[in-house]
Amino acid sequence: MEVVNKFLSSILPYTEWVMLFLIIGGGLFLVFYSKLLPYRYFRHALNITRGKYDNPNDPGEVSHLQALSSAVAATVGMGNIAGVAIAIYMGGPGVVFWIWVTAIIGMCIKFYSCSLSILYRGEDSDGKLQGGPMYYITKGIGPKAKPLAVFFCIAGLFGVLPAFTTNQFTQTLMTVIQPDEAFMVLGDFNWKLGIGIVLSIITSFVIFGGLQKIARVATAIVPFMVLVYLLAVVYILFTNAANIFPSIELIFTEAFNFKTVVTGGLWGLIIIGIRRAVFSNESGVGTAPMFHGQSKTKEPIQEGLVAMLGPFIDTIIVCSLTAIVIIISGAHLDTETNGIAMTLNAFKSSIPYGGVLLMVVVSAFALSTLFTYSYYGTKCLSFITNAKIGKFYNFIYVGSITFAAVASVDLVINLIDLSFALMVIPNMIAVLYLAPRVNKAMKTYFVKVKNDRA
Repeated sequence: MEVVNKFLSSILPYTEWVMLFLIIGGGLFLVFYSKLLPYRYFRHALNITRGKYDNPNDPGEVSHLQALSSAVAATVGMGNIAGVAIAIYMGGPGVVFWIWVTAIIGMCIKFYSCSLSILYRGEDSDGKLQGGPMYYITKGIGPKAKPLAVFFCIAGLFGVLPAFTTNQFTQTLMTVIQPDEAFMVLGDFNWKLGIGIVLSIITSFVIFGGLQKIARVATAIVPFMVLVYLLAVVYILFTNAANIFPSIELIFTEAFNFKTVVTGGLWGLIIIGIRRAVFSNESGVGTAPMFHGQSKTKEPIQEGLVAMLGPFIDTIIVCSLTAIVIIISGAHLDTETNGIAMTLNAFKSSIPYGGVLLMVVVSAFALSTLFTYSYYGTKCLSFITNAKIGKFYNFIYVGSITFAAVASVDLVINLIDLSFALMVIPNMIAVLYLAPRVNKAMKTYFVKVKNDRA
């Protein structure tokens, strides 16, 4: 594992430049190219999500809400609870500002990519309707771009492995329950391995049921658990109200800390923020379009607007609240604590039975993420081979859960960061190339919306 980790660490810096250029540079281009129209139709996006424009006869497998819930289920979770803590540990409170910047830009990227997932839907070898980067690359750019789509899928096979979620969930259980002390009678039992095996079994019951089962479970779990988590965070903020604005002020001052700029650390701070934001909401990575491409709709722009809500919920709301709680509690000052342990310390010191409450929330988030990520890998393998072989990815996926439970957190983070960076390259190239076609569809759709209101 140490050799693999060193190899991943040596490659990662080279991909950071490309990721920065495509996510921030490409994303800013899309923001201005769209003339801010997606942001101006935010309320309309909420109406679409709540089912106001749903038509059960439209092609697709899931509703707008189910697609959004499934996509958010894959992102709201360890990226928001542990990922933010890791970002603060690596770059200090100022890194949160760059997470916000990336998320706002990411909303526009999600709009374009998920509009394309409906605009250029294809069929798999079984004749089932499919959407995602591999389809808008090959159908939008053309057959000559298939190597780009295959590259995306190969990187995706590694990027969607449940390594980070499993690793941090295992750490949470070990920290809260402390099984070595609670069950001393079992001696030197390998608890991490045991947790990994149990998670593998639980996950297999859901993911082998297909997309609709995953969507139903995600729609049931995610909204409720997000609400529970937000209520807990609001309680902590309410009981520490006097420290909220100083914490926000610290985020802004540290983001542009003069000492950081002089010592050359600002670039590193921005990179950490982009990494963690991309991991948190996956804007530009190309995973969400695979879910949104299955929505029951004939309107590409509708799905783009729904998808745009993902980064807002995931990063602007959930990540921000987590960051403020960590800063308010002073947990960020503990230089020995990283990942989920930092967030656990914040909850333990700020709310009665905070550690247990966070464990329950993390359990639900972790399971919903484990259930949804397998679908991405199945679609990637199905595209490279065929739909029948693609289903075997679930076996690889379930097996990797056990491995991730015992792996080091550094190895897991480097694997995901590298895979995501490689997925960004073909996806963002396609999104930027096809952006004029989304603008054309957007112009037509918004004229229609205005006429309906008149």
